[in-house]
Amino acid sequence: MASYHLSVKTIKRSAGRSATAAAAYRVGERIECQREGRVHDYTRKQGIEETFILTPKDAPDWATDRSRLWNEVEASETRRNSVTAREWELALPSEISAEARSQITRDFAQELVSRYGVAVDVAIHSPHREGDQRNHHAHVLTSTRKLEAEGFTAKTRVLDSAKTGGVEIEQMRGLWAELQNRALERAGEVERVDHRSLEAQREAALERGDELTAEELDRDPELKLGPAANSMERRAKAMAERQGREYKPVTERGAVVHAARQARAAFREMRARLELARETYGIEREAGQGRVSAGLAALRAATAKDRNRNRDRNPDDFRERLARVVGGSRDQDDTLRPEGRNYARERLKEIMEKDAGRDGQAAVHKLDGHSEYDLGEETGRAARKPSVNERLKDVLNKPREKLEIEDEREQERGDDENENTRDRDRGEGHSL
Repeated sequence: MASYHLSVKTIKRSAGRSATAAAAYRVGERIECQREGRVHDYTRKQGIEETFILTPKDAPDWATDRSRLWNEVEASETRRNSVTAREWELALPSEISAEARSQITRDFAQELVSRYGVAVDVAIHSPHREGDQRNHHAHVLTSTRKLEAEGFTAKTRVLDSAKTGGVEIEQMRGLWAELQNRALERAGEVERVDHRSLEAQREAALERGDELTAEELDRDPELKLGPAANSMERRAKAMAERQGREYKPVTERGAVVHAARQARAAFREMRARLELARETYGIEREAGQGRVSAGLAALRAATAKDRNRNRDRNPDDFRERLARVVGGSRDQDDTLRPEGRNYARERLKEIMEKDAGRDGQAAVHKLDGHSEYDLGEETGRAARKPSVNERLKDVLNKPREKLEIEDEREQERGDDENENTRDRDRGEGHSL
């Protein structure tokens, strides 16, 4: 799944860092720092896919020489605590091609040049050989002064100011999300990224009435692993893969992150199944099918999605997964959210309440935690038709051929009942 990441960092002399060293490391080259008298040689660095420099139109010719460019940056700063460069770190979508990743990175870098008049040095890195193979990313290093015909001039205070810096960065974050989403759309991908906070996304979902999305976004941001924990978890994953066993986190932070990712994946799967089932149910009802027949068709559509993806899965595992999706566990589904509402349960109740029959009322009543006897003794199992939940249990334990035969019989019985009703109505009319 595509994920969003953009972070902005500064290269400060007060932290013992230099623009020449930062540039040499990110592009994997050798740069001699004239101010410090040191040589930064990273020519043996691996995983660098592409590097390029972008400058304003009136920039001097020497600006395309990386060593000269960053030595001039260092020379333009005279204070011991100067901020000599700014780095924009970007996560690139693994779902698009290398050419597309290069293009959107170039477009973002060009916007920095046009917007702030700075020099930009870009390095696109491939995933680490021992890490997540989706981790394509780019390092965009910029000067903190404008580059004009005479060299580096005024500081880009708009990014340094507490009043304007946050606004500028948020606008660039929005641009980066837009560039990625356009590329994902061109590649035919359905996934999209969003640069907004989880709370902002959730409020927007509620405003447009998308309660399922709001429910999914009602969570804490993912915990950051950090370099040490990330390295340990990466080694644990690689070892589990080599030994052919399931990966289990080895750190507390790793366990929290792993559990959160599994929960989000399960929610997305449940949501996809529910939406498919509801869509199929609506189509079948509009086509004139009865409530039970339409419900069975919806279940077939939802479960076919799982069968196509997991043909070698054990049937018992499949039934267990289906039961979790349709029924849900009491521990999770019955837990009220901070607003006091459970959107998934309300959606299911809406589906079952579309028909005002006694069976639909009983099903909703049981969904709310009541027994069938709370509705009266006459609504016991012997005095009513089997509920949808009971029919579902029968379906899961019958072959497909028998299911289709019974479905046809149910339809015939429904037609007979409708004919008898019409006869009775005609008789009552004549008696008047």
